[in-house]
Amino acid sequence: MSRFTAFASLVASFGLLLSSPAQAAEGPTAQTKDGHAGNTIVSIASSSDSFDVLTALLKHAELVGILNGETEFTVFAPTDDAFGRLPKGTIESLFRPENQELLATILTYHVVPGSVMSTDLSTGTVGSAAGIPLEIGVGSGVTVNSSNVVQADIEASNGVIHVIDAVLLPPM
Repeated sequence: MSRFTAFASLVASFGLLLSSPAQAAEGPTAQTKDGHAGNTIVSIASSSDSFDVLTALLKHAELVGILNGETEFTVFAPTDDAFGRLPKGTIESLFRPENQELLATILTYHVVPGSVMSTDLSTGTVGSAAGIPLEIGVGSGVTVNSSNVVQADIEASNGVIHVIDAVLLPPM
């Protein structure tokens, strides 16, 4: 089964936990390099000064086509600063060919099928596209596992981006 087929079947099978309002903490903006947002999740991330590492990893994992398509997704997008806090050598290791499947799992752990605005999130568990649940917390801000949403609701033509301050590493 190809990575695309597996990802597409996961998208079709997951539901989301929705209902309670959430508030997003103020944080860095995802202002695009050219001053305006693109249309898709990938074009917004690619044109932002905050997501150079994320977009490079998406390209390496061959996930750009999926996240550039018409299917709607919610992406919890770690900033370059978040990737910079990983242990030394981690990012370089993820670019190795033998780690491509691990990289795809880590990246799809940041993706939830469907477009979910922060005000539609509620405390509980949601299924990630990696097939591993994420823990959402709603209170004075929104958290995903131990990460904080620092900017919420960046709308794209195929979903929404919520900027987070840490890389989500799935339990292995």
